[in-house]
Amino acid sequence: MEIDKKYMKRALQLARLGEGLVSPNPMVGAVIVSSDGKIIGEGYHHRYGGPHAEVCAIRSVKESDQNLLKDSTIYVTLEPCSHYGKTPPCAKLIIDTGIPRVVVGSADPFPEVSGRGIRMLRDAGVEVMENVLRDECDALNVRFLTAHRLGRPWIQLKWAQSADGFMAGIDNDGQPYPVKFSTPVSSIWMHRRRSMVDAIMVGKNTLEIDKPRLDCRHWPGHAPRRVEPQHNLEQQMHELYKEGVTSLMVEGGPTLLQSFIDLGLYDDVKIEIAEKKLETGLPAPKFNS
Repeated sequence: MEIDKKYMKRALQLARLGEGLVSPNPMVGAVIVSSDGKIIGEGYHHRYGGPHAEVCAIRSVKESDQNLLKDSTIYVTLEPCSHYGKTPPCAKLIIDTGIPRVVVGSADPFPEVSGRGIRMLRDAGVEVMENVLRDECDALNVRFLTAHRLGRPWIQLKWAQSADGFMAGIDNDGQPYPVKFSTPVSSIWMHRRRSMVDAIMVGKNTLEIDKPRLDCRHWPGHAPRRVEPQHNLEQQMHELYKEGVTSLMVEGGPTLLQSFIDLGLYDDVKIEIAEKKLETGLPAPKFNS
């Protein structure tokens, strides 16, 4: 078991290389190890629509090591797929390649897979060990797993505020005005977080007051799709999931953020608290007691 954990850790390292590039697909890494403990193949999912990790790992095996595959183990952070999508089934490729043992980190809740990949492997006589470093593998793809388990995107609420709890200032006419709370380092961190979600939600007031660009110019990766809130947020979340959105960052004003909090409609919260105080202004959202 310790040996299996060792190689699964390597698969996790590889999987993270796809961060910000593969969504709405999950990040996946794969390592092929021969019976004498030698790594003969490695791969990860590089980009959405590209070859899966298992394919990349198998393709990386040198011709001189091909004969070792029949006695090897492939370590995969997520259950191999069993359906024809943008690529053929990875479970079938493993079977056809002759690899006799597969070690899996997370089960795939995607309806087209959901245990079918493991069942296909076992029906073909492949030995499968499940749930190796499952917590780490689940954490890696918490957005993907949450979306397919709940039928809505994984939702992160994010805002910046003053040390005394205000998100914006208020002028003499009672109108809010933007205040810069972020630092150069925190801005880079936020752009990285944006690159990891499929969509970002802001309300009209935030667009008018802050005029945010909502891109990832300080971090490599794709800019999230911008969506505006609708009257029924819960229904909108299910509709976004049907459209293929598996993760959403809510970066709006206090009214929109408070709506998500009141509904209990969030999975993660990031609050940047600046050192400066405003003494008065637009209050930040509050959590239900």
